[in-house]
Amino acid sequence: MTDTSSTKIRATLIGGIAILLWALLALFTTWAKGIPTFQLLMSSFAIAFLSGLLILTLQGKDKLLKLKQRPLIWLISVGGLFGYHLFYFIALHNAPAVEASLIAYLWPLLIVFFSALLPGERLYWFHIAGTLLGLAGAVLIVTKGQSFSLNPEYSFGYLAAITCALIWSGYSVLNRKFNHVPSEAVTGFCGATALLGLICHLITESWVTPNLIQSVAIIALGLGPVGLAFFVWDYGTKHGDIQVLGALSYAAPLLSTLVLISTGLAEASWTIAIACLLIVGGALLASIKILKAHKSKKIAQHTTKIRHDK
Repeated sequence: MTDTSSTKIRATLIGGIAILLWALLALFTTWAKGIPTFQLLMSSFAIAFLSGLLILTLQGKDKLLKLKQRPLIWLISVGGLFGYHLFYFIALHNAPAVEASLIAYLWPLLIVFFSALLPGERLYWFHIAGTLLGLAGAVLIVTKGQSFSLNPEYSFGYLAAITCALIWSGYSVLNRKFNHVPSEAVTGFCGATALLGLICHLITESWVTPNLIQSVAIIALGLGPVGLAFFVWDYGTKHGDIQVLGALSYAAPLLSTLVLISTGLAEASWTIAIACLLIVGGALLASIKILKAHKSKKIAQHTTKIRHDK
């Protein structure tokens, strides 16, 4: 295995940390229940910004200079972070949560398809099949095995959900085109997203003073699912295997549900078990190329060791 392949695997694993962190999103959001939507968005992104700024400041002036990026970079990155959340909220307010969530969660599938447009990337059958298996698992989790239908009455909400999926998948894939931009710059993008959240909050909502539990939830969101997650996702999409990351993303709703079950906020069911098999199987199938490369590296290392011992 070449150094480039090793770097790609490492970056993919780092990007996968975002999926683990997003699994905590539902739990922390439940703890923050009662806080207006844009106030929660603004507060959590503000914490992500302040914590990132503190780390950069401690590392020195050179690190702070990484916040200086071209307007196009700011437009794409802030548009991705804020645009995704904005249209997701619009979708939930204008369509049933199940249908809106399912449509919005097409973004991992779109990432896999859009990645074929990137230079040097090639889409294989196992990427598509693995991602479709993950999508099937996500459908089971969101619908709880029940039937669902799309009602023309909620067309505006569905359109917002589609826009949401297109924004996040487009942002994630475009990230590869700007892989020269350091992930530390996400600090500034989080700050701009917090500012836009504040503007929307002032226009549409009234301030609610958080209690202790809500405050802990907001801090946890800002440090994890709405903080570190976006930094490692940025790095993973820029330097890792973006098709594998797309397929792995369907693990987020599964892991989120398992977290809720473990905390007594949801119940286990056969649909969860089947979804688990579909998502894990899909992730392994989509990762077959990277798994083979890892196996080849192990064999090469073992062969080298035997020769050295002789």
